[in-house]
Amino acid sequence: MKLSILGARVIDPSSGLDQVTDIHVEACKIVALGAAPAGFVAVDTIDAHGLVAAPGLVDLNVALREPGYSRKGSIISETRAAAAGGVTSLCCPPKTKPVLDTSAVAELILDRAREAGNTKVFPIGALSKGLDGEQLAELVALRDAGCVAFGNGLESFRNTRTLCRALEYAATFDLTVIFNSQDHDLAEGGLAHEGPTASFLGLPGIPETAETVALARDLLLVEQSGVRAHFSQLTSARGVALIAQAQKRGLPVTADVALYQLILTDEALIDFSSLYHVQPPLRTRADRDGLREAVKTGVISAISSHHQPHERDAKLAPFGATEPGISSVELLLPLAMTLVEDGLLDLPTLLARLSAGPAEALRLPAGKLAVGGAADIVLFDPAASTVAGETWLSKGENCPFIGHSLPCVVRYTLVDGRITHQA
Repeated sequence: MKLSILGARVIDPSSGLDQVTDIHVEACKIVALGAAPAGFVAVDTIDAHGLVAAPGLVDLNVALREPGYSRKGSIISETRAAAAGGVTSLCCPPKTKPVLDTSAVAELILDRAREAGNTKVFPIGALSKGLDGEQLAELVALRDAGCVAFGNGLESFRNTRTLCRALEYAATFDLTVIFNSQDHDLAEGGLAHEGPTASFLGLPGIPETAETVALARDLLLVEQSGVRAHFSQLTSARGVALIAQAQKRGLPVTADVALYQLILTDEALIDFSSLYHVQPPLRTRADRDGLREAVKTGVISAISSHHQPHERDAKLAPFGATEPGISSVELLLPLAMTLVEDGLLDLPTLLARLSAGPAEALRLPAGKLAVGGAADIVLFDPAASTVAGETWLSKGENCPFIGHSLPCVVRYTLVDGRITHQA
């Protein structure tokens, strides 16, 4: 099918393009930016005057909950929600049932994602069998089955020697390892950031050092093994400083932050709302400011939703008995636009952190608008507003932003030139 997108402000952070122009699509690819190629006659057109066209967003952590947790979500429901948030490519973590530690599970996820057709899905394989941190998973077989990186989530390796051997093995095959750095012993039993808010509420705390101690160890192991590493879900200003120092030393290290960590602080817990129960926890205003500055400077090159949908009952118990996580991929672009509205980032920088940055971090074929490249495009109206929750596609309604008016509306999401979401 031949499609022309006419009159949009086209922003491609990877090339620095920012101008009002047209995009022409044929056979899943972008065939021209600007004037149409000779002989090109569009079958369909989208009038995009007043809209911004950008690379489809790339989200590095979206829990699809399939297989094994169908009461919380499914590949169909959560990729539909992602498309509504402007996402065209996403990575799903290995915490499924069974765990994503075999080729069969990876192939199942990819087959169902292709059938759904809402977004492109890139599985993250388990670094250890069963995520138990004892035996190395079959990383090469998982890579061949379609896994783009490997991690253990918040399930830590209790034996550092085993972790070191795993990193050395991954480095041998040029595989990317994702770290969620949190010291198990320091965090055990904690529910909130260890500080005045947790003390006032009587909640057991997780100190900042739960992140920084684990992060320091992990960075030293990265340096020793030479593995390509991505650090996910940073929460603290001191953690960001450690990443910045590692990057200055030339280590192959990238990092992402959950979007909600750039907006919320531990003060949100004051009413004991379980909607703000996340792991790792929300931290202080100073930490939030440090994360924002790191996003602005590029130390953190990716903003992700860290979408974790839950069934209603999972959030109805007393705070400490609820399951952590926020369902937010459906609002990824409108929520992120609050950072532009508040003057924290300019629009091209924000789009870079939502597309080119995450794609480069995990070496994904996504995140750019280029002639000959995939026509993965988001078209949004920056002058309109979204009322969060007015329509809701995710199975998980555990979102504290429902009811809020957010800047911008995602008008169209296109994957390989095919419309997968239209407002």
